[in-house]
Amino acid sequence: MEKLTVQEEEVMLYFWKLGDSFIRDVVDAMPEPKAPYTSVASVVRNLEKKGYLVAQKLGNTLLYKVAIAQNDYKKHFMGNVVSNYFTGSYKELVSFFVRDQKINKAELEELIHLIEDEEADKG
Repeated sequence: MEKLTVQEEEVMLYFWKLGDSFIRDVVDAMPEPKAPYTSVASVVRNLEKKGYLVAQKLGNTLLYKVAIAQNDYKKHFMGNVVSNYFTGSYKELVSFFVRDQKINKAELEELIHLIEDEEADKG
């Protein structure tokens, strides 16, 4: 899975939200000031080349379909972040957020309950 640029990721978020879409649908969903249609079209072509979108010709236009699910991208992206910046340790990732005060005790307790619930479901 090829890494996305910031612009590609922003456009891809719209496709993940909207589903199968035309470029005009994505532009219309963007907040003001909207990106120019031609700029979005260029990014969409790159996403197609990278395998994130598949084009289907409908008349004189193209409908773009998502080829890589958002959850699959998240897993891949987060795996790379953990490998590259936290020596492969998700514990180090969470510790980073605790030290940087981006996560509090209540949120950590929620995570612990989530882990316990997942383990109970497996058992």
